[in-house]
Amino acid sequence: MQHAASVPFYQRFHPRQWIKWTVYTILLVNWGFYIFLDWENASHTLRGGGSLYQWVTAFATSLDEAAWFGLLFLWELETYTLSEEADTPVVQRLSLAMRLVCYVFIANTVIARTVVVNELHELEPSAGVSSLCQLADQEMSYTFNLEYMVIDAANCAALSSAAEYFQVNESAVTDAAGLRVERMSAWIDLQDSITWLLIMLTIEIAIWLQEREITGGPVMFVSHAGKLLYGLLFAHAVYWAYRGHWLYSWDQIMWIGGFFAIELNVRDWNKEISEHGNQ
Repeated sequence: MQHAASVPFYQRFHPRQWIKWTVYTILLVNWGFYIFLDWENASHTLRGGGSLYQWVTAFATSLDEAAWFGLLFLWELETYTLSEEADTPVVQRLSLAMRLVCYVFIANTVIARTVVVNELHELEPSAGVSSLCQLADQEMSYTFNLEYMVIDAANCAALSSAAEYFQVNESAVTDAAGLRVERMSAWIDLQDSITWLLIMLTIEIAIWLQEREITGGPVMFVSHAGKLLYGLLFAHAVYWAYRGHWLYSWDQIMWIGGFFAIELNVRDWNKEISEHGNQ
């Protein structure tokens, strides 16, 4: 395996390494923004309090990012940083335990987003509500395109002129146009989670194969074919940009860059194995 400890000194300062760590730093900063956004949204959706599961669901994005950071850290160690001497059974068990924790949080995100998609699909108009002004000064919010605005007597008429509304959570409503956006965004979120999971699987397969010095065969082909999924992730980035959520779009592109860095580590590792095999 090509590790930092065995890489020539000058290569440790190769522009590719600087770019890689710049991407990782940007992702960390973006995570801080996601925590802020989740907290801000929770101040609307859980204004009256909520169960532990509701709070975990409200911060699903932040927890999901934390779990992916954990996996990215482990992959960077395995594919570039750790020496073979340091890859002891204790380190392997610790890595497996950390992986399992990350998988739990990622699975929670997929479950939470599946629940949201189903709930939004089955949502019916709120009975007896034909104007937002009926909800003014009741600690309710109007949401559109993932943004929340507290409904009061001064803004209720301007927020929406629709004749029916849908309660998307305990303290927020939207109109039919807003519900269409909510449903599409929730569906994109779910697609995104599943796509990243599939890409994660291809990376784990590649690492598992190369730890056994297997550089070809049908399973490795499946691992390489998984790279086609990045096209779908780029499409999701375009969707968020279209909706005006530039942070989501930017973060998506940075995560693709982070995963691409791991893919390059694996490629270099594969090349080193092949060269040793030909000697």
